[in-house]
Amino acid sequence: MTVDLWMLVAAAVLTWAQIVVAAAPGLLSNPMWSIGSRDTPPTRSVWASRADRAAKNMKENLPMFAVLVLIAHVSGEADATSALGAQIFVGARIAHAIIYLAGIPNVRTLAWLVSVAGMGMILSTLF
Repeated sequence: MTVDLWMLVAAAVLTWAQIVVAAAPGLLSNPMWSIGSRDTPPTRSVWASRADRAAKNMKENLPMFAVLVLIAHVSGEADATSALGAQIFVGARIAHAIIYLAGIPNVRTLAWLVSVAGMGMILSTLF
């Protein structure tokens, strides 16, 4: 498998991990809520709310990343630039998750911008 595809796997694992981290506080604090209809969500801590927002942000970015990686791969345009872009995306998304949980707003945005630049590098290989 190419570096690009391995980074897609890593991004999927990261997304899953973020979903688990976001869900864990609610499940642990009120297990009965998790098996019920979930009409009224439990009160969340600031940290749990951050984890949820970070996971949602990752879920918004993953499809764009996946499409770019898969198109580059299928079209035969994947190269060192797309591989580096994919690595930058995954590294920046790991940093984004950590920074988001730590509650550092401006640096969080910078990490997101770096991940977008990584996607831009992949996109550049298609033209």
